[in-house]
Formats: sequence, C-alpha cells, structure tokens
Amino acid sequence: MEDKTLATRVILVRHGESTYNAEGRVQGHSDRSTLTSLGLATARQVGEVLKGITFNAIYTSPLQRAEKTAQEIYTILQASETNPHLPQPQIVKDLIEIGLPLWEEMRFEEVKVKDPDGYLNWKFHPHQLKMDLPTATGTQILYPVRELYEQARRCWQSLLPLHPDSTILLVAHSGINRALLGTALGLGPEHYLILQQANCAISVLNFPQGWEQPAQLESLNLTSHLGNPLPRPRTGDQTLRLLLVRHGETDWNRQGRFQGQIDVPLNSTGRLQAEQVAEFLRSVPLDFAVSSPMLRPRETAEAILHHHPQVALRFMDDLREISHGAWEGQLEPEVEQQFPGELQRWRDTPAQVQMPAGENLQQVWDRAIAAWTDIVNTAKADPRQPKLGLVVAHDAINKVILCHVAGLTPEHFWSFKQGNGAVSVIDYPLAEEGPALLQSTNITTHLGGVLDRTAAGAL
Repeated sequence: MEDKTLATRVILVRHGESTYNAEGRVQGHSDRSTLTSLGLATARQVGEVLKGITFNAIYTSPLQRAEKTAQEIYTILQASETNPHLPQPQIVKDLIEIGLPLWEEMRFEEVKVKDPDGYLNWKFHPHQLKMDLPTATGTQILYPVRELYEQARRCWQSLLPLHPDSTILLVAHSGINRALLGTALGLGPEHYLILQQANCAISVLNFPQGWEQPAQLESLNLTSHLGNPLPRPRTGDQTLRLLLVRHGETDWNRQGRFQGQIDVPLNSTGRLQAEQVAEFLRSVPLDFAVSSPMLRPRETAEAILHHHPQVALRFMDDLREISHGAWEGQLEPEVEQQFPGELQRWRDTPAQVQMPAGENLQQVWDRAIAAWTDIVNTAKADPRQPKLGLVVAHDAINKVILCHVAGLTPEHFWSFKQGNGAVSVIDYPLAEEGPALLQSTNITTHLGGVLDRTAAGAL
C-alpha cells in the first residue's frame, strides 16, 4: 500500500553557519550573530538544490541569521523557471529560536562551568531545563524547551490552514526546527535531542490533513547538497553509526502489489538503485553489514558490499518483511474486494489490523526491535570502537525501527517514509549515556533530487 495522500508539503531549512556557531556560543534570541562566508555559500547551495520545486510561500524567523539565509534562497528560487512569481519571504515571530536568556552570547564551555546542572540537563534532559529569570517584580520561571514546543504548535496552527495542497518553505533554527518536526510527528519535548538539524540541512514534512493528524516525515536533515553525503556526527561524540537502507524497487513495488514475505527480486530499476546506493556509500568505511535474507534486500546489500569486500554479510531472519498473509500477491482493489474496509483500517489504525493468515504490527514490531537491539548491543560490545554498520531491510521493518528510535509507538507506523534505495542514519553515543540520534532519514538524493520520487509501492 502506498503512503498517505499528501495535502501540504513543508520544507524546513536551518540557517547557514553563523559567527556564533563558529565560536561555540549560545545564540537563542540574540540577534548579534551573522552568517559567515561559509553560511552564505551554503544558503546559496540550498537555493540551487530547491529551485526545481514550486513554492507557494517562504516564511522565516525574524533573526538575521535565518532571514539572510531565506533571502539568499529566495533570490535563487525567484530567478528560476519554476518560481517566477514567488512572494518575498515573510517573517513569522513563532519561527524565532529557543530563548535561553541566562546563557545567550556565552560560550558553551562557559555555561558548563557557570551552570553545570543546567548544562547537564541541556545535554541529556533538555525538557527539564529550568531558568529562574530575575525581574523587577520577582522571579520568572522559564522552561525553555517546553515553551518552545508550545510555540511550534502555534506556528503550525497558524500557517497550515493558509496552504492546503501547497508547498511552503520555512527557514529557521536548530531548536525551533526540532520542535516543529517533533510536534508534527506527535513527539513531546522529552524527545528534543533525537531529531538532528545541521546548518543549511533540508527536512521535508507532509501533512495529509493539516494539523488534524500527525504528519509524515519524508526526509530529515539532508546534507548531500552541502558536499556531505551523510550528516557529520555531533562534535566530540564517539558514536556507533548504523546506516538503515531499504531495498531497491521490485516489479511488485511498481505495480502496487502486496509482496510481504513472497520473495520477489529486484527489477532493472531496483538493480540500478542498488548500484546508486553502492556508489553513494562507496567511501563510507563500513565495519559490518546485516540484511534480511530475502532476495530484494540481499541483492541490494551485495551491491553495496561490492565496494567493501572486507565486510562479510550476515543475515537475520527477524528482519524479513511483514507477512501480509492472504493479501500477498494482491493489488489494493483485489484486497478491498475480498476484505472490505480493511485497507482503510490499515491506513487509519495500522496497529489494530490483523493480517488474515499473516502478522499484526505488534508481532512485526517485537521481532524487528529484537533484531535491531541485538545488532546495536553486539556492535557496542566490540572493543574496536567507534564502529559503522549497514542494515538492509524492508519498508515496514525500517518504519518500525525508525519509530522505535524516535520514541514513537506502532500507532505512528506511517510517520516515516521509506523510499526504495533510501538511506537513514542513526547514531548511538558511546562515550556517555544518551538517546539514539536520528541524524537523517530517507535520504534519496543519490537517486535524483531532494524529494523522494521512488515507487512507494505496496509493502
């Protein structure tokens, strides 16, 4: 089954590198920071990579580092054939960065010394960060991250109704972008750290029904246009990095036919996609590789490992695709005829559907997460660190893993798009305790462009 029908597409961009970014300073609401020469150059790179997309509007934070980034992008978009009548960027107050009034303009190294408890909360439990701000009438207590999520909700509620069936561009900051992404997916402030945002990275959200339902994350934190195929790990972190790849296209993907555990091989497009993924990851120093044993991921993994002959491929049966049971081999109209109403239930409440003679989503979740946990723990136990691994699987399996890492439940199964040949990047900090980080999801730039234009066929 294809992913949800898309009504409003939102492309999110973080501003280019600023002087305070380069100096390691806290920016927040401070507007003294300006774009560096690198920041200006990467803003123009964003414009170049987006100029084939038609936009209805551009919105920007009022802070100059974001506003200048938006203006550089606009100049390139407005000169393109696809956007000759694009309006000037509009300032939206709720796109301003998180306010950290007690820290702003300080170096993070200073914050670590002057407010060690606050810094530890910021690093590990940011939703618990509290600031006691002296005022003329007493003390104002701020919870910056919690308040940022309320700001993000207001932003969505005001902007989305203005743009049904449209594509809009938002240019803002790391913190507010994380909150916008989190609130769109149904994540609370306790998950603030998980969704990463690099300078001038691109993320794509699709809203099928405005603010009434959770969005679908088409892609997160794309950096290929900046010369970085994969986002860099956080500065100073020792990490276990896992590259989660969906197999290339099959004829049944193209036809929209449910394949599940029927062993359908890659078609000619899928083999080309596997070669494109292989080239994309050619220079990545892989340490190990794991795959579902089914033909389509196996062929994809073997193509990738052609450039990494020192890496052996291990198979895990629990990474097999969901068993659709009696649906397998069927097109959607055929499923609807035999099982009236079940396709709509699968779209609306996937966690409640039991596939006839097949699996339910909880069963898939249990085995996929058991396999993923085994992969993570085995890699962490290896004394040779840091490590970088490849995991090649399927649409449903990858969606489940991404939901698990993000802190979502089976009810949010449709929140992550997974294109054929897409790459997602997940980092596990090794030197200190902390959550897994979604560095990037559903990278398909190696297949042609920012937007995912793969078959998106049945699972």
